[in-house]
Amino acid sequence: MNWVEASGATTEEATKEALEQLGVDPQEAEIEVLDSGSKGFLGIIGSKQARVRARLKPTPEKAITEFLDQVVGAIGLDVKFQVWPDEECWRVNFEGRDVRLLIGRRGETLNSLQLITSLAINKRLENKVRLIMDAEGYRERREDTLRKLARRLTERVHMTGHEVVLEPMTPNERRVIHVALQDNPWVETSSTGEEPYRKVIISPRKERR
Repeated sequence: MNWVEASGATTEEATKEALEQLGVDPQEAEIEVLDSGSKGFLGIIGSKQARVRARLKPTPEKAITEFLDQVVGAIGLDVKFQVWPDEECWRVNFEGRDVRLLIGRRGETLNSLQLITSLAINKRLENKVRLIMDAEGYRERREDTLRKLARRLTERVHMTGHEVVLEPMTPNERRVIHVALQDNPWVETSSTGEEPYRKVIISPRKERR
């Protein structure tokens, strides 16, 4: 819903008017003060009314959709997307001619867009949400690749007795490695470094199960 504007002798009066226009309670609306107003000389001469604008607080779906419409439109990519809730998170899936450009090298562009979108929408939402973005099944293919990599590196660590440090990964990708090897009798995993350069280490297990 678009912003509505209202004015009054005070910001409280202006806010009340704006809420009446929307027909909602204060907790259901975003309020922005445009001008606090002033009483002027002797409270009469040169006085200026306070002005505010207000709109309904967005749902997660609306906030995500509005932000991504702006981003995709500004970049000019030929893609479409769907937004839906999935248990403890909200998911977005992209499709279209330019989806490869959206994914980027090893998902770097997609990961960056996911982070930026998450930060932007959670500034607007009263209750924070977790966001996961995908593009034509890229995440599933990437996770399969990481699981295969984990198994291959496990054999190397077991044979050589030396740990292996992987390239920096996102938290979700590191989790794939940790889960894939959590029950392995020969190796154990840990993480090192600071975001966004945090890496997984695969080491020989100190005590075999």
